[in-house]
Amino acid sequence: MIATGVTEGTPEAVATEVERYEELPQRQRLRGLGTGDFWRGVLRGTIRNLLTTLSAQALDPYSAAVSNALLDALFERLAPRGRAELERIYGAYPGAAGQPKHGLRNLAADFKAGGEARELAESFLFRALREDLEAAYASASGWLRRVGRPGLLLDHAEWPLGERLLRAVLADRRSGQRDRLVVVGTARRADGGAFLHGGLPSPEVVPPAEFRPADGGPPAWTRRTDAGADRAPLSDGVLLLRMPLLTGDQLRRETERRQQRAEPEGGTNRRRIDAAVARLSGGRPHTVIRLATAAAAFRMPADANDRDILDAPLRLPGDGALEQPVAQVLLRELVLDQLPVRLPAEHQDQWLDLLTHLSVAHDEECADVLLRHHQSGRVHHLTAHHVARLLTDTGWPSCERHFIGDFGLRQLLVHRLYGLRPGGAAWYADHHLLRDHYAGRAAAAEAAGRAFRSVTAHRLNHHLVSGGADDVVGHLAATLPGRPREWCAELLEIAQAPYPGGADARRERAQGLVATDGPALRRTVDQLLHAVWLCEERTRPTGKETARTLAKLLDLLSIMEFDGAGQLSKTATEWTGLAENEQPLLRCTCTEQLGRRR
Repeated sequence: MIATGVTEGTPEAVATEVERYEELPQRQRLRGLGTGDFWRGVLRGTIRNLLTTLSAQALDPYSAAVSNALLDALFERLAPRGRAELERIYGAYPGAAGQPKHGLRNLAADFKAGGEARELAESFLFRALREDLEAAYASASGWLRRVGRPGLLLDHAEWPLGERLLRAVLADRRSGQRDRLVVVGTARRADGGAFLHGGLPSPEVVPPAEFRPADGGPPAWTRRTDAGADRAPLSDGVLLLRMPLLTGDQLRRETERRQQRAEPEGGTNRRRIDAAVARLSGGRPHTVIRLATAAAAFRMPADANDRDILDAPLRLPGDGALEQPVAQVLLRELVLDQLPVRLPAEHQDQWLDLLTHLSVAHDEECADVLLRHHQSGRVHHLTAHHVARLLTDTGWPSCERHFIGDFGLRQLLVHRLYGLRPGGAAWYADHHLLRDHYAGRAAAAEAAGRAFRSVTAHRLNHHLVSGGADDVVGHLAATLPGRPREWCAELLEIAQAPYPGGADARRERAQGLVATDGPALRRTVDQLLHAVWLCEERTRPTGKETARTLAKLLDLLSIMEFDGAGQLSKTATEWTGLAENEQPLLRCTCTEQLGRRR
């Protein structure tokens, strides 16, 4: 029926659609209506003659004529039971007044009209589909041949159509139309989708019940049936089934079984690969498989950064001999192949590039600085708020200290940013842009977003990772006396940054193996800054060696002659314990999750 409106109801379109339907495997879905026999009769008789007669007519009367002819042919061939079924189903369509022909016409018109009318037609058709599925289980033969309840899987349920169908079934159930169908729809947002929560702001949203297979048996969850159930948000009728994350043992097994060559003595390389895969994947099975496969024959230097494995070549099945860096494969699969549903078309060509530049941003203010710069010359601009909402819609988590809140995705983007231009020029340009922005603000205000206590710390963070380590050491050495507690907090904020590509001399500098000038206070602060930076980057092992370095440097500072020096002894104890256990010194959402998955 809906096909009669395809491409304005041209004869060719209707004929093609009817012929396509005739080729489908036909089964008797409704008692008294043999669909295959019906269409074969129509195709041989009424419609064929009608197409020939009306082929030269204008389009508008043609659609109505075909519609009427189809309806007449349908009801002429129906057995009494089939007619009763159609009257029950389509006579109930809004505006049909119990007349199935009117219901079918209204359904076709609404489906073609779009907007709210289209949504009404889709929800009605989805209800009919659910009735069909449930009916297949209701008969005596159904009970004998089928076990359990009927199920329906909606892939890409975050797309507009999937969202509308889920909204329809949940609204039906909330209004009292119960069914036994189990509907499983995929969701990318952690809360299942904004449409479930009735437009409530995030702080007022009550999370749906959730269950992860690793938790054991399913939770004791039922839909509300009290007096307020008909006014509850749609999320009340949802159980979130969380994607399973691989455990540490599962991660190790996945990487170990992909090692193709003999391991060096002691398995040092394998353990290093295990740690890198665990940190960069976040335990997500797809990313684990990609990284572990690429790293199968990869050898990491003893002091390598986890991001080094992102250059490992990966050959995908079906690509022949073509090898690509695993980072390129993952960015295509995780970002380009899964663009946000609500991303405007004019921004789709630059989405990956924008995210790449935003990998160095911490809060919405510095994200907006980068976005204005990299969208200059375009008529339409995305703001940091828009991008944050799109990332949430796509299922990426948020973090109070990092604009790209997923640790693994951020490392992929940081890696790409450094390689965009020779010598890491794009990396340095973005950090210099932010450094200069906050340098202009530092004299006027000392308030910043959640990521930093002060604008000065934010500016020095970007200055540190773009070649200004000596300037940062000078600032820290000058501001330590008299404020050790505030100084330690500022030090952690400044050092919460990824290290650029190229040779990494931080470990040697932290251990005092690189000669530096200045008094003892400045030299010790220089070493401490680089030791903390190693701990805060979270892309290499720290362990006992770095912990001992931290303890030694803080103890040295604690016995120097400046106001408040003795308070650093307590900090030495706290930081040493965290570093020994590979824990972050400055905690945030993404590093907390990283620690739990290890």
